Amino acid sequence: MSKNIAIVCNKIAGAGRSLLMTEKIALALSKSDHLFSVFTGDWPHEFDNFTDVFIVGGDGTMNYFVNKYPDINKPLVLFNGGTGNDFYWTLYNNKSFEELMQIALSGTAKPIDIGKCNENYFLNGVGIGFEASISKELTGKKKLQGKKSFYISVLKNIFTYKSRSYSVQLPTENFEGKYLLIDIYNGKRAGGGFYIAPQAEPDDGLFEVIIAEKLNAFQRLRYLPVIEKGRHLKLPFIKYFRTGKIKIESDHPIQYHLDGEYAQASKLDISIVLSRLNVRY
Repeated sequence: MSKNIAIVCNKIAGAGRSLLMTEKIALALSKSDHLFSVFTGDWPHEFDNFTDVFIVGGDGTMNYFVNKYPDINKPLVLFNGGTGNDFYWTLYNNKSFEELMQIALSGTAKPIDIGKCNENYFLNGVGIGFEASISKELTGKKKLQGKKSFYISVLKNIFTYKSRSYSVQLPTENFEGKYLLIDIYNGKRAGGGFYIAPQAEPDDGLFEVIIAEKLNAFQRLRYLPVIEKGRHLKLPFIKYFRTGKIKIESDHPIQYHLDGEYAQASKLDISIVLSRLNVRY
């Protein structure tokens, strides 16, 4: 059955990589019986005339899409046109372009969960504290090739970031303390390859929550590679649990990111939205 596909592209994602990926998709579709339209500037107000939507960009692009079209029910496909592409990786792992196109055109759309943080939605995760400080530093800056900008910021924050106090409220318990980071994830990775939540699944109705206690610079240097590989969940300074709802409060403005997009708030009310998107993966 022929499809009518909308391809929406964030043309600045991945320093031009998203445009190259869009051209590649369009070339592949031009050799098929499917109709398609490409949007690299203004995106449509709605997709009523389309059967499917292909989204080309990174985690920030996906975050923009889900907040611009929160009620969309068309089958979606994500294409890795950004720098980190962490939520893309959760869905498609290391699929080749040819394998991804086969999924995009003939795969079954399956429901996945998304998260809601205050009034905004997210796909991959919320990072509070250490991760947010990195996101703030990178906001609006021209990125170096690959992940160099990210690693430079990580190294800087290892030595300069000061842990802060937070109150954490769960359906079953409350606790508070001084923490290096609080991560609430629907996807497995962050930062272009750090396996923050290696056991996360985007369709199981729960977030993976990882809280790291205050660590000195030496401890941060020692354990960062462990966290990058996803081997940190049983470390003594890690609190790890799964939940569909969590509230975070503090006596200072909370710095956080949603899918890498930096923000601040006085408190965070985070909950899972079950089976909200239909994705071919």
